[in-house]
Amino acid sequence: MAPRPEPKTAAPLIPRRPTIGKLRAAAAQCTACPLYADATQTVFGEGPVPAGLMLVGETPGDQEDRMGRPFVGPAGKLLDRCLAEVGIARDEAYVTNAVKHFKWGPRGKRRLHKKPNALEIAACRPWLAAEIALVKPKVLVLLGATAAQTLLGGDFRVSRERGKPIRSSLASYVMATVHPSALLRAPDDATRHREIAHFVIELRRVAAVLEKSY
Repeated sequence: MAPRPEPKTAAPLIPRRPTIGKLRAAAAQCTACPLYADATQTVFGEGPVPAGLMLVGETPGDQEDRMGRPFVGPAGKLLDRCLAEVGIARDEAYVTNAVKHFKWGPRGKRRLHKKPNALEIAACRPWLAAEIALVKPKVLVLLGATAAQTLLGGDFRVSRERGKPIRSSLASYVMATVHPSALLRAPDDATRHREIAHFVIELRRVAAVLEKSY
């Protein structure tokens, strides 16, 4: 029986001496998985390099895909608001996604987000690994299951480990929590306010760790 081919990844596209600018330019040409065909553009990370705080989400959404920037849609605005509440400015953090192209399905005239599969995540992982290597975050916050499982393994469960410090070589302090989009999908106002308050408490811990690290 012939050996199964290795899944295609972005690894060959990583520049030999990468900078964030070189990575962003190379990622703009990435065709390592089929998602590029239906996306408007690659949405790469942005922020200071190096950075004390790095936040990793799942995939770009509709507005991110159109604008070419991460976390600029409703979930991003909520994230910015919660960060500001604990004294962290958005431009102090490096923000990115585990997958750099928008995965979507049509519903009428709307483009609705779809969860990336294992092959799409694996194809994009070299970009994220290269970003982490350059950003060198002191604190790494993984927003949602896709980001957490991309970096911590498929058995990791945010529902079990949410908000807890995680031992990892990725950064001095690693924490996984829900994605801000999940807060927006809460079934009612009371649940949404409660979950946002919980999220803010987790970010306060992050702010405290950052303050001690300087």
